[in-house]
Amino acid sequence: MTAASLLSRKSHRPPPALDLQDGMQLPLSRVHELCGQARRTLAVRIAARLLASKSGSASGPIFWITPKWERNQLNTDGLVSLLPPQSLIFLSPLRGEDILWSMEEVLRSGAAPMVVADLPEPPGMTPVRRLHLAAETGTAEGKFRPIGLLLTPGAGGAPGVETRWRMEPQHRAGQTRWQLDRIRARMAPPKSWVLTQ
Repeated sequence: MTAASLLSRKSHRPPPALDLQDGMQLPLSRVHELCGQARRTLAVRIAARLLASKSGSASGPIFWITPKWERNQLNTDGLVSLLPPQSLIFLSPLRGEDILWSMEEVLRSGAAPMVVADLPEPPGMTPVRRLHLAAETGTAEGKFRPIGLLLTPGAGGAPGVETRWRMEPQHRAGQTRWQLDRIRARMAPPKSWVLTQ
């Protein structure tokens, strides 16, 4: 890009994104953070939407990386109604440093439309930057524009992520619902939604 094009008054096109619903978008080839009690539920919903969209393909696997020592493993029996079983590949690293390494390698390959890493704590700025660069490389050299999802406990706080989302359960008698908040986004203001089953 030239300096003139950067400084022009023409509007810039937004980057390609996965459209979830009602203005909820996740830019492709980037890394996003999901936090809150229902972060895994949100990740599964995003994966289901990606596989159903044009930007995802049923032929591409979703990699789900959870450390071997994590007691709260994903219940695959509960996913059958949302995701086809053959669309998930589970990785269970023994060492903490292998979680982000595995995610980086899958993003860099561009062989999967999404990689989810369930982390015990938010990563630092340098690992997040490496993940963004790996996703960009995967886009240029692979089959997909991969999305990386970092699942972090509590209120999250990973620096350098493209967007940060928090989802908390707000179930009521006879109704399954969640409060979803976009806490941070580079291209959009904070916003809240109520999601139902």
